[in-house]
Amino acid sequence: MAFKGFPNETLKFLIDLRTNNSKKWFDANRQSYDQYYVGAAKAFVEAAAPRLQKLSAGISAEPRINGSIFRINRDVRFGKDKRPYKDHLDFAFWEGDRKSAGSSLFLRISPDGVILGTGFHQGCPQRLKLFREAVAEQKSGKQLASVTANLRKKGLQLHGQHYKRIPRGFSEDGPAAEFLLHDSLYVMREEDVQTACETNFLSTCVRHWRGWMPLHRWLSDNVRKTP
Repeated sequence: MAFKGFPNETLKFLIDLRTNNSKKWFDANRQSYDQYYVGAAKAFVEAAAPRLQKLSAGISAEPRINGSIFRINRDVRFGKDKRPYKDHLDFAFWEGDRKSAGSSLFLRISPDGVILGTGFHQGCPQRLKLFREAVAEQKSGKQLASVTANLRKKGLQLHGQHYKRIPRGFSEDGPAAEFLLHDSLYVMREEDVQTACETNFLSTCVRHWRGWMPLHRWLSDNVRKTP
């Protein structure tokens, strides 16, 4: 059966979870979690897989928790926020080994809205080292400058700037030197939360991801860690 958008019950579950973020409430509503969170998420990933592989044959779309679907449990060991569950639904699609991938196509559905994006967020020192080297290298730096210029022409913002100074040992004169101030690089778009329930939601996601593939391709080729 074709995926025709997330059911309204998925949004209701996330909204109710935000208000009742406790194990007692979650256990009492596990059937909704299984059907409208896990079940709906698996249906989305299964429908997305063949369409994403047309964008790039190597993209992984795994319809399982801890695959393309992020787990709902929060890691409460080190933070002050002890709420046990995330009140959003996250997805990621990547190429190669997930832990070494340089980029992913990502999606978040929350009571606040839908976020679609492509790129990489803060990662390990090895990934940052590879990113900086690719930015500074003349050929790959020119490629990144061209990719990001085209994205900006479409009205997109490049996110991930973290530093105020160019790292020691790198030149300020390279074609993409501005990105040496970044510890991550990604583009994203926000949509109204009800967009997730529209019958053409998957097509909307794929259309945006297709437009951002040049950035995904550059990061996947240049910032992939050695396993």
